[in-house]
Amino acid sequence: MSQGRVYIIAEAGVNHNGSLELAKQLIDAAAMAGADAVKFQTFKSERIVSRVAPKAEYQAQATDRLESQLEMLQKLELSLCDHHVLIDYCQQKGIQFLSTPFDLDSVDFLARELNLPRLKISSGDLTNFPLLLRASQTGKPIVLSTGMSTLGEVESALGVLAFGYIRSSEPPSVAAFQAAYRSEAGQAALQKQVILLHCTTDYPAPFATVNLKAMETLRSAFGLPVGYSDHTPGIAVTIAAAARGATAIEKHFTLDRTLPGPDHQASLEPDELTTAIESIRQVELALGISTKMPTLTELKNQVVVRKSLVAARSIEKGEVFTEQNLAIKRPGNGISPMEYWNLLGCRATRSYQEDESIEL
Repeated sequence: MSQGRVYIIAEAGVNHNGSLELAKQLIDAAAMAGADAVKFQTFKSERIVSRVAPKAEYQAQATDRLESQLEMLQKLELSLCDHHVLIDYCQQKGIQFLSTPFDLDSVDFLARELNLPRLKISSGDLTNFPLLLRASQTGKPIVLSTGMSTLGEVESALGVLAFGYIRSSEPPSVAAFQAAYRSEAGQAALQKQVILLHCTTDYPAPFATVNLKAMETLRSAFGLPVGYSDHTPGIAVTIAAAARGATAIEKHFTLDRTLPGPDHQASLEPDELTTAIESIRQVELALGISTKMPTLTELKNQVVVRKSLVAARSIEKGEVFTEQNLAIKRPGNGISPMEYWNLLGCRATRSYQEDESIEL
């Protein structure tokens, strides 16, 4: 990740519908749109969902209501072989391959076998301490979504990550996690390795529930880089997050919102993804630095736009400058109007024609 540049994750998720060919087309679309990374999901359905687990309402609306969540997810799994194919394809297309692990074996597979540059942990696993511990023990940087959480839960999760990163010799426990979080080594590891993403876990998320100002709350509370995972319709909130200084932005996308599947309706289509990324890059440039000073492009306009003190009418040598014989007009290559009151009452050292720039 480049310093000062928003890291943009195009979230393909399960919008491949279990098709390797569709997954490749999603990679194509993400690369063409200019995303830094395209992200999928890695899981074994039987290990993350019980047979009695219900679907979320948005999932039920977009899929067969008669099938279980387990049956739905089984259709959306990518095989281990698929992952190898897709990571090779991403390398060909010049885009980073990422995936979110949802179980311990998937953590190990992504971090150790595929050697991904970082792991993205979903909001649903923020309280899954065994998975957080396994993820941090790999030593990989982690992008952690914080949907549905309180500040206290985020701090607890960070304690687990700190404990895993510093490879504490103590047995895992809540007390050990808290101690790791408070330690100098734990804080240093978090600063180096963790990005927090503010998120509203709803698909699509209503604008009134976004609470984008919470990004700053996370940044202030934990002193870590903060970004945003967006589930709202359209691109407005994504752009607003960039304007509020998001370090990373994640956005779901699909090839076609009318495709069957749980996440398509809450996703951008390729042309929208392209517009979103272009807008983020424009905002990124516009943010600039915090110093208030004229830019190089402004300096060339100063003479044209600013004003100077000029003669309002003919002025004879020795005549006193007054409100009646001084005027303020463009261009700004003479005495600044800031000196107006200093000149009042002084005598002209030479004669002036109307509109001629005054000299001291």
